[in-house]
Order: sequence, then structure tokens, then C-alpha cells
Amino acid sequence: MPQRLLALSNFVFTVGSGMYLTAGVLYFTEAVRLPPGQVGLGLAVAGALALALAVAAGHLADRRDARVVYAATLLVQAAATAGFLLVDGFWAFVVAVSVATAAKAAGTAARSPMIRRFGGERPQQFRAYLRAVTNVGVSFGALLAGWAVQTGTHRAYDLMVAGMVVATAGSAAFLAFVPRVAPLPAAEGPRWVALRDRPYLVLTALDGVMAIQYKVPTVAVPLWVVGATRAPHWVISATMLTGTLIVVGFQVRASRGIDSPAAGAAAYRRAGLAFLASCALIPLTAGPPGWVAASLLIVVAVVHTAGELWHAAGAFELSFALAPEQATGQYLGVFGLGAGIAEAVGPGLLIGLCITWGRPGWYVAGALFLLTGLAMPPAVRRARRRAASSLASGAEVTSARRGAG
Repeated sequence: MPQRLLALSNFVFTVGSGMYLTAGVLYFTEAVRLPPGQVGLGLAVAGALALALAVAAGHLADRRDARVVYAATLLVQAAATAGFLLVDGFWAFVVAVSVATAAKAAGTAARSPMIRRFGGERPQQFRAYLRAVTNVGVSFGALLAGWAVQTGTHRAYDLMVAGMVVATAGSAAFLAFVPRVAPLPAAEGPRWVALRDRPYLVLTALDGVMAIQYKVPTVAVPLWVVGATRAPHWVISATMLTGTLIVVGFQVRASRGIDSPAAGAAAYRRAGLAFLASCALIPLTAGPPGWVAASLLIVVAVVHTAGELWHAAGAFELSFALAPEQATGQYLGVFGLGAGIAEAVGPGLLIGLCITWGRPGWYVAGALFLLTGLAMPPAVRRARRRAASSLASGAEVTSARRGAG
């Protein structure tokens, strides 16, 4: 039952997320009439604040009832999103979007102890299931946002924001029926242990580089289709839909065999190869007739999404398996920093490489993903040695205390 409630909460929340991902920027540029440059700057500020808050929220969830902490982040996010309706200038926008973005990042970290507590013997598998549910919810949200964009009126955009508020607050309601998550006793040592775990920080950095791949289908490919190919523009939506359906249908299955840190590292290596292949195919779409380019882009979407499945499954495994149970929220908050940095720098990097530079940039981007995947296995081996050493030290301290008692 707790798993079902968390899944329902996640689904309702991601319907709102789907609306924001699809048309959030358009709301501020088309309805509020903010210049795109100001919107981009405000989102960058919001992202920086979110990075700072995620680790603290994860630590709080470890030390308190994670259910309460997570519900609080959802309610704060809902209130900040409602504030979008009052935005009438740049600074009001910065405040509202910063609070909403920071609350969302905090919620992701705060939810981690709940996933570990109610995820059964394999919380990583449950996390994969939640990702499949996420894609379904985002798809519904994208359809609703499409109505607002197509209508194009201020009232339509306001109704979309109201829907985001209802979805975010409604997702918190399901948590009232989830059992309390009793915090585990804190481990001996420094409070911010995750920030001192250098091997885990290396994994975080490598995952951050790999996470730039999420911006390939949402930023680089649309710009490439419009500016460099003769493919019909509807193929952009077709590639998005193809990827979404693959994730919904195969994310759980892709995660089943990834049941150890070594398997997680191997998944990153396979993901790097898949991303290299997809990036190498994209330059071939410039020049051929539209139907040929469109067909190749669908193939690109399939290959890229296969890499995405392996990347996500590997990240679920490594982030949980190498995090001590009593500091799950703090460690998962740290691991999320990589994706947060990718969110901030990924669009600009890919535009510079793949759009401004052109064909050679796609090969460089693919090589970057491949090298990151190849670097993960040795980094995981180092992190496992560190985790084993910490576990042994903890056992020695416990034994000494018992002997003294």
C-alpha cells in the first residue's frame, strides 16, 4: 500500500511538472511578457539556490519523519507556483521561481528515505517504477499545456498555472495515508558526511556529466531539426513521444539486472556507447530528403533512449547502494547535485557544440559521454573500497563501546 500511495502521489505531481516543463518558460515570456534573457537569468539563479538546499533537505529528512518533510516541500512549491500568477516584473519572478525550484529539489532529496523505507528489498527497482510513472504523468501534463500554448491567451496560461498548483498540492494529500518514516540514529562522525565522501563526490560529478544527455532530445535535437535538416517539424514531437513510450515500457525491465554497484558501473559504460552512437547518427540527418531525415531521427530517439534507460538504472543503483542507510537523504541530495549542474550548464554546452559548431560538435559530445561511461567503473571500485572501509570502522567503534560497557 505505501508503494501504491507514493506512486499515485508521484503521478499527480508529475502531471503538474509536465505542464511546467512544456510551457513554464512560455508562461513568463508570453503571458507575463518578461524578456527571454531575464527569464534565463532568473532560472539560473533559481537553479543555484536549489543546489544549495537539496543536501540540507535530505539531511533533515534523515533526522526527522521524511514523510512530513517531503509533504512540506510540496506545499511550499504549490504556494510558490501560485505566486506565478502575481508576477509582474523581474524580481517578483526571481523570488517565485527560486522558491518553487528550491522546494522541488528539496522534495526530491527528502523523498529518498521514503523510497528506501518502502521500496522493499530493492528500492532501486521501485525507483525505476516511479520513473516510468513519471513519464506517464509528464505526458498528460504536456497535453494539457499544449492546450494553453495553442490557445495562447493570458487566461489559458493562468488556468495552466492553477492546474500546476492543484497537482502539486494534491500530490501531498496522498502522503497523509503513508505510514510514518521513523528516522534512523545518526552515525558517528561529522554531520555532513556525504560532502566528505570524496569517492561518492566523484561519482556525483561523473553522473552530472552524463546527465547532460537529458538535454540532447529536449534542447539540441529540436534546434538541429529546425536549423539544419529538411525534416518536418512534427518529428520533434515524434521523437519525444518515442522516448517517453520506451521509458514507460522498459525502464523497470532495464533495471532488473542492475543489482550491484559493478552492474551499475557497467550500465554507465553501455549508456556511454549508446549516446556516442546516437550523437554520431544525428549529423547524417543534415542533407537527405525530409522523410529520410525524419526516419533517421526516430532511430536516433530509440538508440538515445536505450542509453537513457541504462543511465537511469545505473544511477538508481549507485546512488542507493553506496549511500549509508542512516544518511540516505543527505547522500541522495548530494548525488542530485550532478543533475542540477547538468541542468544549468547542459543547454549552453550543447548549443555551443552541436548547433553553433555543427557536425563536429556532435562527435565531441558523443565522445564526452563515452569517456564518462568508461570512467565510471574505476570510480565505482574506489567508492566501494571507501564504503567497505567506513563500514569496518563503524563496526570497530560499536564493538569497542560494547566492550567498554
